[in-house]
Amino acid sequence: MKDLIVVATITAKDGNAVLVREALEKIVPLSREEAGCIRYDLHVDLGNHASFVMLEAWRDAAALAEHEAAPHFQELVKTIGGKADVQILKLNQVL
Repeated sequence: MKDLIVVATITAKDGNAVLVREALEKIVPLSREEAGCIRYDLHVDLGNHASFVMLEAWRDAAALAEHEAAPHFQELVKTIGGKADVQILKLNQVL
């Protein structure tokens, strides 16, 4: 089975870009330490500095579920809740 790929697009609402970016930066090293994490990279949109993309690779769906239940992820959700729009794509590589 191939890795589970996640593309999370997080767009801060007006006046919240710094708070959202700091919260995202804080979670990166903690997430990279998780056993099922293969990749966890934060990017900023060069055309919109309030828009961020997290590119993730997980060993499998169970590893992603563990990540989503982790205290640092729950803290992120709490911190940026209502302050950003979030879109999540979960992908499996075809070829």
